[in-house]
Amino acid sequence: MGLFENKKGLILGIANDSSIASIIAHEVMKQGAVCGITHLPDKPGDEKKKNTMRVKKALRGVEDNVAFLAPLNVQDDDNIKAVMEQAEKEFGKLDFILHSVAFANLDDLKVPTVGCSREGFKMAMDVSAYSLIAVANAAQEIMNEDSAITCMTYYGGEKCVPGYNMMGVCKAALESITKYLAYDLGPKKIRVNALSAGPVKTLAGVAAGVRDMLQMYEGMAPLGRNITSEDIANTGAYLLSNMSSGVTGEILHLDCGYNIMGSPGRLAEKFAESK
Repeated sequence: MGLFENKKGLILGIANDSSIASIIAHEVMKQGAVCGITHLPDKPGDEKKKNTMRVKKALRGVEDNVAFLAPLNVQDDDNIKAVMEQAEKEFGKLDFILHSVAFANLDDLKVPTVGCSREGFKMAMDVSAYSLIAVANAAQEIMNEDSAITCMTYYGGEKCVPGYNMMGVCKAALESITKYLAYDLGPKKIRVNALSAGPVKTLAGVAAGVRDMLQMYEGMAPLGRNITSEDIANTGAYLLSNMSSGVTGEILHLDCGYNIMGSPGRLAEKFAESK
């Protein structure tokens, strides 16, 4: 019997088959979960339905455990409500939600944070941070006791990571929201945590300059390597399952220990040897 046998959940934010949300979705469904999946709405006039097709491609191999696919614009409260109503109709109650949603206009992400526009700030914060509040609020009445909400963050919300820019500000807000929601939803026995993953080659990661970071992480991290898809699958499943039943309000770092380092560590030794 799988860890998620008879469990029902929502996965928000699969963009393609390399998305962190896709990796975690595959793991929980392979272990028995049945899930509703949301995706970016297709653009008007897009007869090929590119967003829908990308998500369907990402879910190959676990299609039988997908209860429904639905477009979701997290800036639209009516759309969020409709998705929750669909989930309630399909499942009755939810056992978990994975929130893997973030966005900033490239014009605001690619410039130093000081150059981010006011409208760009509002957009990025609304989608990347406030959406967790909106989703949790809409879902709270249809979640079982001992259920879990997990969102995705990154170390750039704790420390300045050049190039991460505006998204780092959004992640800082998201991590604070995680803690306050954990308190608010605690009496309903709903756990809220954040998974802070190291750099991986996702669509969002490439946009944030991940290629330049992988070598640095490998050199500095105590384990001397970058995280793998298996690491992501296992840790994401842990936070969404009853195995983490006593954990809430946490920012769990999945980065092979990179975040504990106060100096370049062995990377400095390699640099000294090369001189």
